[in-house]
Amino acid sequence: MNRPADNPKRPTLRQVASAAGVSPMTVSYTYSQPGRVSAEAAAKVRAAARELGYPGPHPAARGLRRGRVGTLGVVLGERLSYAFDDPQAARFLAGVSDVCAAEGVGLTLVPITGAGTDAQRVAQAAVDGFVVWTTSDDDPVLDAVADTGLPAVVHAGPHGRGMPVIGIDDRAAAAAIGRAAFAEARRPLVLGFPLDRARARQLLTGDDVVDVKFPVTRHRWEGFRDAWTHAGHPAAELRLAICPVNHGTEGETFALELLRGAEPPDAIAAMSDELALGALRAAARAGLRVPDDLTLTGWDDADAAADAGLTTLAQSLRDQGAHCARVALGHPTGASTGHEWHVVTRSTTRRPH
Repeated sequence: MNRPADNPKRPTLRQVASAAGVSPMTVSYTYSQPGRVSAEAAAKVRAAARELGYPGPHPAARGLRRGRVGTLGVVLGERLSYAFDDPQAARFLAGVSDVCAAEGVGLTLVPITGAGTDAQRVAQAAVDGFVVWTTSDDDPVLDAVADTGLPAVVHAGPHGRGMPVIGIDDRAAAAAIGRAAFAEARRPLVLGFPLDRARARQLLTGDDVVDVKFPVTRHRWEGFRDAWTHAGHPAAELRLAICPVNHGTEGETFALELLRGAEPPDAIAAMSDELALGALRAAARAGLRVPDDLTLTGWDDADAAADAGLTTLAQSLRDQGAHCARVALGHPTGASTGHEWHVVTRSTTRRPH
């Protein structure tokens, strides 16, 4: 009998069966259905397995034979640390993990790097289904997920490829919070997310915002523009300051630069609470009073938003994450794919007259 050191290859189930003097089926049952194997036969199998260095059938292989791996995959169109650095992603993943814990399944994070290996990483993931964190219209991993044929759901878009999309109506929500932000504005500004996967930092006017690849950015921008133009103002007067990442430091740096510029905004509608709280710090550094000199709104209603008195758009990313997980695991939910939202008015905007 060969020792593990003599045989660098992983021993097979058939080799274990031969060494133990039992059938391959008996070896399989020893690991998968031990109640069907006598204690004597099981002892022989485990002794032979120890002698050969056989660790047991691979979990993924066992899962595939049963038609279930026992793990849910979450595809992040970001670096892996984004799942822990971004508060919105963290809340969403908390909802996914709630369902995984209740169902007794694992959670596999599938990070996307932008390299050509992304699609292969998705194709090789041993999971029962996929939850795709919102990404761009042209992200090739969407096709890779669809090609697996596994149950899959996309959070907040894009639509298409036969996968349901779960989230809120970002355009309608942005129009509502935009009305609060721009009520008495003359120089409004949207502090927003990237337009595409290039993530360029730039300042655009309303007429220059075209070809927005990220649906969340596109729909929120459209809603803010609706709020401004429906009040009788030209779209060209609404500016979009694009931050490469959703981080308070980015919001603070860009907002401070603009507040100290030649045409400082008197109203800022941010696409996240993180960007808004950064802008709030920038306003303090610029010596501005909020809301007298500058009105400001956020998005998501994080705990820090309440502490800062920030007017914001409330939604439950945790509930949306849980809903996505249930759908991806094949459970009928009976719930609408559209989740609820509402505006929370606090001290960073003026009360309507």
